[in-house]
Parts: sequence; structure tokens; C-alpha cells
Amino acid sequence: MACLKLGSKSDVFHLSGHTWLCSTGLKPDVMIQVEDQSFHLHKFPLLSRSGYLETLFSKASETACVAQLHDIPGGPETFLLVAKFCYGVRIEVTAENVVSLRCASEYLQMSENYGDANLISLSENFLNDHVFTNWQDSIKALERCEQKLLPLAEELHIVSRCIASLAIKACVEDTSLFHWPISVPEETTTTTTFWNGIQTKATSDNWWFNDVSTFLEFPMYKRFIQTVESRGMKADIIAASVTHYAKRNLPLLGCSRQSGSSTEEGSTYGDDMHYSHEDQRSLLEEIVELLPSQKRITSTKFLLRLLRTSMVLHASAATQENLERRIGVQLDEAALEDLLIPNMGYSAETLYDIDSVQRILDHFMLTFDSSSSCYNIVDDEEKQLMGDSHPLRPLTKVASLIDGYLAEVASDENLKLSKFQALGALIPEDVRPMDDGIYRAIDIYIKAHPWLTETEREQLCLLMNCQKLSLEACTHAAQNERLPLRVIVQVLFFEQMRLRTSVSGWFFVSDNNNNDDPSCKNPALDEGHSKINANANVMMNGMRERVYELERECMSMKQDLDKLVKTKEGRNFFSKIFGLRFKTKTSPCGGSGKGGDEDGLMIRETKN
Repeated sequence: MACLKLGSKSDVFHLSGHTWLCSTGLKPDVMIQVEDQSFHLHKFPLLSRSGYLETLFSKASETACVAQLHDIPGGPETFLLVAKFCYGVRIEVTAENVVSLRCASEYLQMSENYGDANLISLSENFLNDHVFTNWQDSIKALERCEQKLLPLAEELHIVSRCIASLAIKACVEDTSLFHWPISVPEETTTTTTFWNGIQTKATSDNWWFNDVSTFLEFPMYKRFIQTVESRGMKADIIAASVTHYAKRNLPLLGCSRQSGSSTEEGSTYGDDMHYSHEDQRSLLEEIVELLPSQKRITSTKFLLRLLRTSMVLHASAATQENLERRIGVQLDEAALEDLLIPNMGYSAETLYDIDSVQRILDHFMLTFDSSSSCYNIVDDEEKQLMGDSHPLRPLTKVASLIDGYLAEVASDENLKLSKFQALGALIPEDVRPMDDGIYRAIDIYIKAHPWLTETEREQLCLLMNCQKLSLEACTHAAQNERLPLRVIVQVLFFEQMRLRTSVSGWFFVSDNNNNDDPSCKNPALDEGHSKINANANVMMNGMRERVYELERECMSMKQDLDKLVKTKEGRNFFSKIFGLRFKTKTSPCGGSGKGGDEDGLMIRETKN
């Protein structure tokens, strides 16, 4: 740290209680009161350096030379340094006291009109030559400006010059040009390089994050960020710095999951640092406004943590809406665990804040409204070829995310059916490659809400498409007694149709292999063909057994349901399910009447 030494005389000042005495051998002829301390001094040294004191004491009587300087910048500590300077006593000007000395000298009018090398010029030169050229000294000087010196420090442009000095250095890519020690944040990733056998470490762009987050109050930090932004700093670096500042200065940001452990009055953070909820709420709202507005600049995980904390602190509705919008436009980057936001409302019914997630999803879906029309004209093969670069890939990710979210919140007994349906219905049906996730969520919800009527369960199952269930999910659904009867029958029907198509495909391949021209066969490949055919036969036999098992399940179900199909209304019920005509009389092999295949449900055994 730079230091300027002034004066040559030994110290003649000593403190007695709250009184400073000057032991020069001469009787003091003036007393100056600064706050709770008094200074018994002599007129000549003071008046020869200060225009303010000269004017003040010229109006005073010879017997009553008493002055009160309670509003002098820096208080008693700074005035003591000024008095020593006037007496020629040795003092040191540093980055920690130069701002208060500069402000006090301005207040006391210590210009060159009252002696050469007066305090105004000396302190101003020290600021320009030493403080503003050094990162750490500029930080310390700016920190001092915040301590009761702001009005005059602003007027003297000390604050703006400190911020400009810091901004210039933060925007420089090659920090080795300035030759100062850099305090790198703990989470900073450094790259190790080798030159001529010597190992060195290069710091990244966030070398300055710790200093500005630790030493600057938010008003100064905000001005600093605005300055570096005006100088062209990248938005992602600014977002990273604001994130670092928030983590350093918002205690509840790190413990919002365990919000109940915090007191209502506030939280303690660091060494004897106490932050009230009101202070944290105000700071959080300011931080949200300071974050860059560009999409995907701030991490979704951090935005969700801010949203969770804003609910704990009961931040303004505008702040929460801002965060929900920011999260919504990049929801595909969110993780399920971060989306599970506890409900902090005073009249909370559900464990998690479903309404907030629904608003976030609404914002996300709005960003894809313009592209939804082109989704249907892109076939599945093209989507697969495009992979992660496909513009609709985020929709698929969000669909999977919301399905997982619904499964997590479905077990909440207080979650109303309308809210569950509204959230699930926001995802377009054709963006899910498979519906296993939404089926799992529906099953958990029905299990946790056994009082649902058959009609309500049927409405809930409209969220899924039985044709897009995997074989495993179909097998589970076919045996799931919690599902509505209509859904179980649909699952069995689509599974049987899928198996019939698969078996037909195997038979087609087998017939083509058996009808190959014998003259074109290669004897060397006969053994390989035999193994392939053997494996195909094994697979076909397994699928055939599955078809038989499915037929038996359908047969048993139809026998139970035939009792209901006695009236015209009953027959119409099943016609609506399958769009087919059922006969009340079934054949032993699962057919109906003469045409065993007329109902489209059963597959007769195919002869080899």
C-alpha cells in the first residue's frame, strides 16, 4: 500500500481523557470541539494553513476563542491528523485516510493561498499518483467514501474517479500489466501452463469478484457494474459477478431450503454480521434488477434460488414476476430438485408452490408459440437426426421435467385435481416421445387421492396417450386396479395391436427367408442363416406366448363385462371405447360368433 510521509517534528500531542493537549511550552489560546473530543491548540499554526479557521477566529473575541467543528469530514480522528500537519508533526497519508484528509482539507479551505504544499494539493496529488493507479488502494479509498464522507466525496468527484479506476482495471484482459496481488475467488478455475519447465497459473475473468463483493456496499457496487457495462464488459461476466455478490451478501440465499431455522428478525452471517430480513429483501430486489436481461446469461439454478429466497423474504410481487419470467424463458435448463419450491404463502394449502411453477411454464410455452405450428410437419426421423440442435428439443426436455415434477407433487393430498390437470395440460401431447412419465404421475396422484370418482379418474387419464406407453408401462397399467376400466381396456387393446403388428412382421421376414431362390444360396452362409432363423423362431414363440396371455386376459375381462352388456346402453358403451361392434356371444378361442376376428381384439393361433 502506498504511503506519503509529511512533516518532520516529533509528536507533541497527547490525550487526557477526551481532551487533546499540545505540549509545545506555549499556553493554548484556542479550543476546538469535535464531537466528544476537545483540542487545546494555538492560533498561529492553524490560521496559517486554513482559510476557514482564519475567518472563524477573526470574528471571535480575544478571550473566547472557542469553535465547534462537529460536522468536519472524518471526525476527531481526521482533525487530529490535520492539526499535526499544521504543526509540522510527522504523519502518514495512506489510501485509508487520504479521502478523509482530502475532504477535511476542502472543508477547512487549506489551499495554496495559505502556504505552499498545503493539504489540498498534497492529498489530491497522492490520489492521482498512487491511489487511482492501484486496484487495492482504489478499493480502500472507495470503501472510506461510504463512511460519512459521501456528500463531499461526491462533490470532489473522488467516488466517480475511484469507480472509473476500478472499472478500467476490471476490463483489462492481461492483469499482469499492473503488477498487483490479485485475490482470486475460491470457486475460480485456474489454468496451469508450463513455460521452460516453470509452472504458472493464469487467473480467469473473475479475479476481481471477491474484492468488490466484500468491500463495497451495494450502491457503490451497482455504480461499478454499470460502469464496467458501459465500457463493454460481457454480459455473462457481469451476471457471474452479480451472482457472486448475491451469494456473499444474502445469507438466506444459501439456507432458503431451511427457512424455518432463520429468525423473523434476521440472520447472522460471517463474523458478527447481522442482516435483517428487511435489509435482505431490499438487497435481493436490487440484485434482481441489476442482473443482465439477456436470455441464458444467468444460470437457471441461481434464478430459482433467488425466487425461493424472494418467497422466504416476501419480496415484492414485481420481483417475483421478474424472476418467474426469466426462469420461464430458459426452463429447459432447470433441474427437478430446484423446481420444488416450498410454498411460503401465509395461507398455503399445498406443500410446493404449484402456482409459481405454472406461471413459469406459461412463460416458457409463450416462447414456443411461434414455432409450434411447424412441429407437426417435422417427422420423428427428422427430429431424431437433428438431436439437441433441433429448435423444439427444449420442449421435450421441459415435458420430461414437468412429468417428473407432477410425480413429485402428486402425493400431496391437498393438491386439487384441477391444478394437477391444468399443469399437465400445458404440455402439448405430441412433444412427449413416450408417456411413461405422465402415466407414473397420474398413478401416484390416484393412489394418494382414493376418493376420486370414476369420472374424475377418466378425466385425469386424458392427459396421457395409451398408444405411447412402453411395453413395461402397458404391462403395469393392464394390471393396475386403480385405473378406470375404460383406460385398462384401451391399454390392452393397443398392446394387443402392437403385438399383432410385431408378430406379423416376424412372419413376413420368415416367409421371405424360406422363399429365397435355392440357386442363389451360398452354402457358406447356410449355417449363419440357420442360427438367425432359430433365434427368430425363439423370439416369435415368446411373442406368441405373450399374445396368448394377452388374449386370456382380454377373454377373462370380456366374460366379466358380458354381464353388463345386456342392454343397448351397455353395447353403446363399448362401441364408444373401440369404435367397433361387439357380440355378446363369444367363441372359445376369443372370437365372436362366426367371425372370430370381427371385434379386432383377438388373434387366432397362426399355423406354421
